[in-house]
Amino acid sequence: MVVQGSETDSRISASAALPGDGAGFEALAQQHRAELHLHCYRFMGSTEDAEDLVQETFLRAWAKRDTYQGRSTYRSWLYGIATNACLDALRRRARRVIPADVKNAADPRAEPERATGFAWLEPYPEKLLESMATRDTGPEAKLIRKETTELAFIAAIQHLPPRQRAVLILRDVLDWSAKETAEALDTTPAAINSALRRARETIRQRWTPQAAGDEETSAMTDTDRSLLNNMVEAWEHADTAAVAALLSADARFMMPPIASWYRGRNAIVTFLTEHAFGPSEPGRFRALPTAANRQPALGIYIRDPQKVHRPFGLMVLTTKGTTVTEMALFQIPRLFPLAGLPHIAGGQ
Repeated sequence: MVVQGSETDSRISASAALPGDGAGFEALAQQHRAELHLHCYRFMGSTEDAEDLVQETFLRAWAKRDTYQGRSTYRSWLYGIATNACLDALRRRARRVIPADVKNAADPRAEPERATGFAWLEPYPEKLLESMATRDTGPEAKLIRKETTELAFIAAIQHLPPRQRAVLILRDVLDWSAKETAEALDTTPAAINSALRRARETIRQRWTPQAAGDEETSAMTDTDRSLLNNMVEAWEHADTAAVAALLSADARFMMPPIASWYRGRNAIVTFLTEHAFGPSEPGRFRALPTAANRQPALGIYIRDPQKVHRPFGLMVLTTKGTTVTEMALFQIPRLFPLAGLPHIAGGQ
């Protein structure tokens, strides 16, 4: 496995710090916090779960610090602990889903249905990737390449059994060998290769990468930025026609925790006209551009009775060429500060 910097120096510094130096351990651990958070998010599909599991990883690492022998890098050692922490968590928690996993496309004229009892997938604000995005070499660069961070990939791997999910992430995202993966999961390389074949087959049925190539890590192209700016403008003015002009004919629109979702430009236009936008008074919405999952996104605010625009949802756009193929509006206001968005949008 390729590692950044001197592998020998990394092992020596870790071996020196781990036995009893709490400050040294903390400093070493924090160097890998951001990438471990993304690693745990891929497993869990939730930023909150990811944060809990990073903390659990550090607690387990400290408790097991005497077992680190320097045979692998400290980074790899932490990843093995994080992976097993995620597997333990997945045994206790329901998998994360999107509305299309649990319902057929809805009638856009019917009242939207809010569902309970589901663990909904969450997006991953781009701000959380910033510390890794500044490093264009080494393992971090590969971790945030667009194709393995995009929302559709995260949604697809939630369908894998936990063990297959771990194998796919370790082998195809981290580029670990079958031997390294087997050691982390306490099994054999043959078992790893078998699980990887099954996992890849499932993923092929559920996901087609949008990125241009394996090395593409950019959050947005110039075309994406143009589409995003136009979508911001359209939502600011509650302009159904302007939204429609940006959509592909077969676009999808979903709004977790609303279970209802809509397939096709015409259905989306009908829903926006009759429900989301309707005859609402001017200035109801504010929208600010951002990014999530290496994709364009916008924070949408709605004006409350006190005429203050407060966070409503983070909408992630999936694009293809010059059109938007999916709008995924996640009604999770707590993601706004993680995305670098203000808690109140200006203007009246």
